Amino acid sequence: MEQILNCICLLMVSFELMCYAVVAVYPDYLGSVGEGKRLRVDGNIVLGGLFPIHEKGKNGSICGVINEDRGIQRLEAMLFAIDLINNDTSLLPGITLGAEIRDTCSEDTYALEQSLEFVRASLTTVSTSSSPECPAEHINKTGQHGVVAGVIGGSYSTVSIQVANLLRLFQIPQISYASTSSELTDRKRFEYFARTVPPDTLQAKAIADIIASFGWTYVSTVASDGNYGESGIYEFTKEAGLRNICIAKSEKIRRSADSETYDNIIRGLRRKQNAKVVVLFTRVEDARDLLSAAKRANLSENFIWLASDGWGAQESPVKGNEAVAEGAITIELQTQKIDKFDEYFLNLNPKTNKRNPWFKEYWEQKFKCELPDDPGEGVCARESLDDGTHLQEKKTQFVVDAVYALVKALDNMHRVVCNETSSLCDGMIPINGERLFKEFVLKVVFTDIVDQQVSFDENGNGLGRYDILNFRRDENQENHYHYVKVGKWYGQLEMDRHAVQFHPSVSLRSETNLPMSQCSLPCEAGEIKRLQDDDEICCWLCTACRPYQYVENEHRCRDCEKGYWPIKNLSGCYKLREEYMELDTLWCIVPMAFSLFGIIATCAVAVVFITHNQTPLVKASSRELSYILLLGFAACYAMTFPILMKPSVATCSIQRVGLGLSFCMCYSALLTKTNRIARIFDSASRSAQRPKYISPKSQLVICFGLVSVQLFGELVWLVVKPPGTGVHITEARNHAVLKCNISDVSLVVSLAYNMLLILCCTVYAFKTRKIPENFNEAKFIGFTMYTTCIVWLAFVPLYFGTTWDFRMQTTTLCVTVSMSATVALACLFTPKVYIIVFQPEKNVRRLNTTSTRRSHYEAPPRDVMNNHSHCGSRGKYTMRFNNQTTQYDSQDTEAETSQAFL
Repeated sequence: MEQILNCICLLMVSFELMCYAVVAVYPDYLGSVGEGKRLRVDGNIVLGGLFPIHEKGKNGSICGVINEDRGIQRLEAMLFAIDLINNDTSLLPGITLGAEIRDTCSEDTYALEQSLEFVRASLTTVSTSSSPECPAEHINKTGQHGVVAGVIGGSYSTVSIQVANLLRLFQIPQISYASTSSELTDRKRFEYFARTVPPDTLQAKAIADIIASFGWTYVSTVASDGNYGESGIYEFTKEAGLRNICIAKSEKIRRSADSETYDNIIRGLRRKQNAKVVVLFTRVEDARDLLSAAKRANLSENFIWLASDGWGAQESPVKGNEAVAEGAITIELQTQKIDKFDEYFLNLNPKTNKRNPWFKEYWEQKFKCELPDDPGEGVCARESLDDGTHLQEKKTQFVVDAVYALVKALDNMHRVVCNETSSLCDGMIPINGERLFKEFVLKVVFTDIVDQQVSFDENGNGLGRYDILNFRRDENQENHYHYVKVGKWYGQLEMDRHAVQFHPSVSLRSETNLPMSQCSLPCEAGEIKRLQDDDEICCWLCTACRPYQYVENEHRCRDCEKGYWPIKNLSGCYKLREEYMELDTLWCIVPMAFSLFGIIATCAVAVVFITHNQTPLVKASSRELSYILLLGFAACYAMTFPILMKPSVATCSIQRVGLGLSFCMCYSALLTKTNRIARIFDSASRSAQRPKYISPKSQLVICFGLVSVQLFGELVWLVVKPPGTGVHITEARNHAVLKCNISDVSLVVSLAYNMLLILCCTVYAFKTRKIPENFNEAKFIGFTMYTTCIVWLAFVPLYFGTTWDFRMQTTTLCVTVSMSATVALACLFTPKVYIIVFQPEKNVRRLNTTSTRRSHYEAPPRDVMNNHSHCGSRGKYTMRFNNQTTQYDSQDTEAETSQAFL
């Protein structure tokens, strides 16, 4: 490790020797950069100073006009502090301070060239020894002409970064009074840099807190090219993101910017109409030129400028641009006015201030005159600077604090190294810059001349204290503007928003009486923000949540769990009440009334048939199958009640078995009837052979066989899936319905067998539609089946189409079941009952009937029919149909030969 350190030291010495060689070979190089004026005050210990005496030059020139506040006032503040210290016997007793002050012209590259003068003398002290050691005494020979113990400055962060990189090589401490870039916090890169001002990270937090306090979420930014502006906006952007503040437009002012560039920036800012607030991290010159461009644009509604300490409380950016700057909110480091400095500064004049080589130029610029050879004559002849307009530059306190911090560190080091002697001892010739900075500068703590504490954190940063200012019109003086303190930031914001006065053209929200700077308006209750692609977080469209969702946060709706529904304010969900058919509602009353009427009608028909059980018409109607039909009709009507009742294991079991079985009883009997008729006439048309299984017993066996298939399927279903209840959530999810544990599809599938029976009945009814009128019950069966098909075809889509309302769906099922029974009851039994009750004279056996198909049919003799009918004896008669003759037993043919009654 020691060898590595020795190598590093050798490299440093080699670099110094190379620099010295450059100076020796090209003496005119440093002479050219040093052609500008410099300020030199001799002393035992010399402090360097870097100040923007001139503004940045334009049109190719390096330096511009005199910078009255940031340049001259700050320079004089350093001289003022040195004078105070030299007159203070408690600091560095017996040792005088000197100064070597250079002009940076507000330009980092020019400042770097000027800083070479600080290390020029150090280069002459470098040992040419080939020793691998790197002793500190070979660097920074204090007391020699041009060698400085430390540097006060620079002002702009870009200047300080360039200078710090140079001074680091020579272990020269540097304390800035105004550079706030967060980049300078990096101790590895800038290990000999400190500052009496806080970093821009704190200023960025303060600006972000101000924006958040007003509820602004959409702002634009403008930054000066360089470390101060770019790093400041970078830090602000990070802080804004933490507070959901969006950047609408980001502009950068290049160093070579002209008036057209500023005009383009204003046009770019105006395109984002909703971003009323513009955050500035700019140099004072850029702020001034930007306001001038805004003035030229003749804005109908002014921007709300929110500026960093680059604008601060200075007059230069707003001078001549007061109208467009009105309402601006600026940040300024919290400082106290130094009354003694004002007394010192205002008494300066060209006669008394000979040590400042730029003072004459400043005097001429301030009073717009030209000094003659004799300063006491002409229009420039004045005794002092006090013209009634003087304002102390805001960072004057930090300049004085920076000088005192470095001197107090030197004093502490002198007391330790020189044992409190009254002169420089050998231990401080030369001064060890590394020890001075790390052991004394970073640890210095004192109370300055305005009773504020000065100290540095581990990164060399000063304390973060800011004043919040509002540039506004003076109510007492027309066309006069001034800065008014409206708050402060010391780790957290303390500000009264309503104390800020904005430009009259800025529109205010009626509910808050504050301006708005938002991309989108807030969403109403129950709505969420759907972010747009261009600007996340801040630009959105308000959309309502779905009916079954609640608002989880401002950007997201969340589904309620099944069985739950959003409460009124959509902040959560509540459990839905289990619903089922309530018997006292119209949804139940109507189908139950219909069913009761059907049951009564069915019972009435049954009573009529039983009462006239031995009459020819009842006999001819296949009594056994008719009674099965009536029983099936009654079952269909009765199914309404278990369907409408509150679901339970019992009611669900009845539904499972009863619904399919009741239909099966009806359509099995009808199928048996139509099949028998079809077989009889089909057999008669082909041969004289009597068809099998047409007796009443056979018909009952066939009917019960068909019914048993349905019954077996129902029983198997009950075993495979036992009946029970469950909560069904409707498709709209707004109802929790207590239902049997069968799906709608399963219910319809369970009726598939009945649909097959209906189809077969319909086919047989169609096949027998042309039989003689004497056998026209088949036509009534056909009409019944056609109507039933229509009812069922309407039922299926209607049933599945009403899943959104379980009441309508259940009522539809009940009505359909009752309607199917009603159609069959009306078509098949109404004509018979009418004859039995109202036309009993027709309820006799007819032997001869005129028929439209007479040529194809020969009825048995009347006496034969009467004998068989009234005596009840078994006999034979013949039926001739389609030229075929078939003999039938008289009892077997009751159903066929008596159809003429219908």
